[in-house]
Amino acid sequence: MLITTAASRLGTLPFEETGQVELRANWTQDDAKYVIQAVYRHLLGNDYLMKSERLTGAESLLCNGYISVREFVRAVAKSELYKNKFFYGNFQTRVIELQFKHLLGRAPYDESEVIEHLDRYENEGYDADVDSFMDSEEYQANFGDYVVPYYRSFVYQPGQRSTGFTRIFQLYRGYANSDRAQMGGRLSRLAEELGRNQATSVRPPSADSVSTRKGNTTPNKALGGSTPYGQAGKVYRVEVVGMAGPGYPRVRRTNTAFLVPYEQLSAKLQQVNRMGGRVSSVTPASL
Repeated sequence: MLITTAASRLGTLPFEETGQVELRANWTQDDAKYVIQAVYRHLLGNDYLMKSERLTGAESLLCNGYISVREFVRAVAKSELYKNKFFYGNFQTRVIELQFKHLLGRAPYDESEVIEHLDRYENEGYDADVDSFMDSEEYQANFGDYVVPYYRSFVYQPGQRSTGFTRIFQLYRGYANSDRAQMGGRLSRLAEELGRNQATSVRPPSADSVSTRKGNTTPNKALGGSTPYGQAGKVYRVEVVGMAGPGYPRVRRTNTAFLVPYEQLSAKLQQVNRMGGRVSSVTPASL
């Protein structure tokens, strides 16, 4: 269940309506074709896919039961089709952001995750980095072999960090948007915030998604592992609707807002979720 009441405004409503796509037992050829389209849709977005570009070999293997959905996702992520759209010509930090989005369904939580993949790419190559996503415990726990990856940050799940919910909206700009047609172009969307260990506010697709000023790349200090961390004193305003107040019956709900220090933000969002509330916005507080 989505934890935001602004699903239509934020562009997440189509995912709430369609739900997960899975190739279940006793599937038919039509089921397999639907899964193939869902994989292309999630990894490639709204870019038009010509017949000559389709991965007919991998599609045939999936339709004949020789490979799983996970292996088909892996094939797409390693293909020249994917590389031409998202790898060649992009800053490497942007590539990694998109791989987190496409393969794990979330944004990077912190700079260390980006640095880990930068190092692996430099030392082992592109395919090995893709494999590190596909063979991870996180992928297996959330998608297994037969679920098409989806945007997990739209739904609160145990183990997720609160920053994942706000940062995904820097990468996701609406259901009809394309990752290659955004205002920020080839630049990283999160490098500056990750370098500062800084949480972000939720931004709807209509808002400016990225600063395009020169220098919006991962700081050199971050690559050296010496970026200072900590946002002591940073406070966020969390607006919540539908949360049951203490002592009230479940039929009576309250709309309220909280001023929450950054260090307590994750715990507060979990509390809201347990009490049946939905977060309508998370923004820096003006004190």
